[in-house]
Amino acid sequence: MAPFMDPPPLTSVDTALTAHTTATPALVAPEPEHCPGPESNLAGKDDACAGCPNQAICASAPKGPDPDIPIITQRLAGIKHKILVLSGKGGVGKSTFSTLLAHAFASNSANTVGIMDTDICGPSIPKMMGVEAETIHVTSTGWEPVWVSDNLGVMSVQFMLPNRDDAVIWRGAKKNGLIKRFLMDVEWGSMDYLVVDTPPGTSDEHLSVNSYLKESGVDGAVLVTTPQEVALLDVRKEIDFCKKAGIRILGLVENMSGFVCPKCTHTSEIFRATTGGGRRLAQDMKIPFLGAVPLDSRIGMACDFGESFFDNFPDSPTCKALKEVVKNVGKEMGVKEEDVLGEE
Repeated sequence: MAPFMDPPPLTSVDTALTAHTTATPALVAPEPEHCPGPESNLAGKDDACAGCPNQAICASAPKGPDPDIPIITQRLAGIKHKILVLSGKGGVGKSTFSTLLAHAFASNSANTVGIMDTDICGPSIPKMMGVEAETIHVTSTGWEPVWVSDNLGVMSVQFMLPNRDDAVIWRGAKKNGLIKRFLMDVEWGSMDYLVVDTPPGTSDEHLSVNSYLKESGVDGAVLVTTPQEVALLDVRKEIDFCKKAGIRILGLVENMSGFVCPKCTHTSEIFRATTGGGRRLAQDMKIPFLGAVPLDSRIGMACDFGESFFDNFPDSPTCKALKEVVKNVGKEMGVKEEDVLGEE
């Protein structure tokens, strides 16, 4: 199947996805908790389907494996490592960490890195990477990622919106259709790392990314939390999701782990770890603890201006902590330490 050669109309993102969403049944109500899935062989027949307004729709929907999966697998064959960045909780700095992780890998000029923004309703990655005003370019082989530097590319729905403040008001089917296009029609080429940033929760986008990438192989997920129990509560759910979905957990990162004063470098606890924080959670859940990253106000400033925190503040305690986390991520994937960040 050839990639779509016409770029998505900047006046209507909905029109751009028509070809991909028509094959997905249009549901008239949210899927129940134990829904087998509209494309499952049990769709419309399972016990959970009894009384569901979608029962007749799902029963008549096409069944069987997604025919686009082999195309996605072939398209991503040149990517060595694929990393999901997850967190059941919003506001823990997951997208910020995704950009920092991508910048860290790209700091080694021998690496080629991509970052895919699957937060369809809140695409913040382009702003953080300094490419918010860019649009998608189409070549003979498909959509080109927007290149932040020679070895760091980005793909996001933000590049398809006519205005930066436009809301994307879509149901699950259209979100899934766009994620599929990002994987099937984008010319990622040969890459060392593809970082997939996801929205909070354990719903449509997460299930879609996992199902689309399963055949091509995912190295695993990096979970991001903050120290307080209210964040850890949702991260526990994300850990359970990964186990049920068969996603390997590369480890847990405790973000905003104290505040580092930029003048005296003293660390103060802003979010107190009342139940032991991320390290204790990792021990209890028997998953690797990748490290604790202190809060640094200059990270927010770097994201606002679309600059690399690694390049601007290489000697800060937060940058040093981040480098250790990145090295641990590489170690969990079986990558040699010298190949992750290169010579320092």
